Amino acid sequence: MPDWSARLSELAEAAAVPGAVLGIWAGGETTITPYGVLNVATGVPTTADSLFHLGSISKAWTATMIVQLADEGRFELDDTVVKVLPEAPIDPRITVRHLLTHTSGIDGDVFTDTGRGDDCVERYVALLAGVPLLFDPGAAYSYCNAGFVILGRIIEVLDERTWDESLRARLIDPLGLTKTVTLPEEAILHLAAVGHRDVDGVPVKTWQLPRSIGPAGTIASTAADLLTFARSHLTDRYLAMREPQGIDTGGSGGFDVGLTWRLYDWGGHQLFGHDGATISQLAYLRIDPAAEVIVCLLTNSGNGNALFEPLATEVFTHLTGAAHPTPPQPLDLPTDDRHVGRYERASVRLDVVRRDGRLWAHYQATGDRLAFAENPVTEFELFPTEPADGNHFVLRDSPRHPWVPMTFKESHVLTSGRITPRLLGDAS
Repeated sequence: MPDWSARLSELAEAAAVPGAVLGIWAGGETTITPYGVLNVATGVPTTADSLFHLGSISKAWTATMIVQLADEGRFELDDTVVKVLPEAPIDPRITVRHLLTHTSGIDGDVFTDTGRGDDCVERYVALLAGVPLLFDPGAAYSYCNAGFVILGRIIEVLDERTWDESLRARLIDPLGLTKTVTLPEEAILHLAAVGHRDVDGVPVKTWQLPRSIGPAGTIASTAADLLTFARSHLTDRYLAMREPQGIDTGGSGGFDVGLTWRLYDWGGHQLFGHDGATISQLAYLRIDPAAEVIVCLLTNSGNGNALFEPLATEVFTHLTGAAHPTPPQPLDLPTDDRHVGRYERASVRLDVVRRDGRLWAHYQATGDRLAFAENPVTEFELFPTEPADGNHFVLRDSPRHPWVPMTFKESHVLTSGRITPRLLGDAS
């Protein structure tokens, strides 16, 4: 195995990422490569066993426990949620599979803090009574954090303990993981990374999402522990989790959908994995089951994407010949006003405006998200991309970041995998 230290350092410096850990499992051997510092304010060095937030990679852990419960005969994945969890105040058509595949229609970015008590997940699910559906269950794909909190509550009720306790009993302890935690009082016993804003590299003021979001994104872990968890998914026990579910993601990011896992085609190589983003900590996991290669990257910066794509391409090209697909590119084409207007969903208001002959997307964090939004207002210029039909665009935070797709439909816009409805009266 090559020494990736020098290349990780070069690419991290170019991406303005202060600290990262690259984890590789290949040929039956694990290699962990740390870089930089955990916090620029303290200068504490990043080590191989430093903890980083996994963000939404946590969803794969929650989904794994759901699959375990289904295998135990506690329910079927196509059972309705209200059959398994009668008190859930959601549309009675929504199934467990809908939650696992982000097709429930629930407006998913609800970040209400329901406290630190053991009842926080239960209380979170109860408040979903006031959250509208974006579409009929099963009709579309829209990334849904709230759905995974509901899955966490199912685990709690059936296991008769908190989601955190089930996580430890079902996964952390059986896998022999010693540095995987969910609470800050656990993390403080280890070396833990702090997020840094992408705009200026300043450490964030809030370390973790509310405990109520736990099943969707509050696991913190090391690269070694994450690789061990991922290796468990190379077994037949969880094979169904990486089977395509036949879901149209609407061009939201170049992947198919399994049971929570995202399924990628990297130049003919079939990978699965997930990304995670919390408060300026970005994490990545990719698994090539045919080659038995696993790669993870943990970063403490909102600039993590600028590091992951070139680094993952180099690592996988060396190990398997696979390469990260080229993201969509901008085209030099005129734009019109058909998409100008306001779009809104839980925690986000998006205004598309024309200024100086160009289209801009103005993002405003709203509601409970303001409690931890380090950049509550952001703006991006929209550039046309293929197919050149006036509905497909790309945007990015800065020249060092990869392009991100944004697709407009008559009733909504799709970006970051999320449907954001257009407000009535703003239709062209």
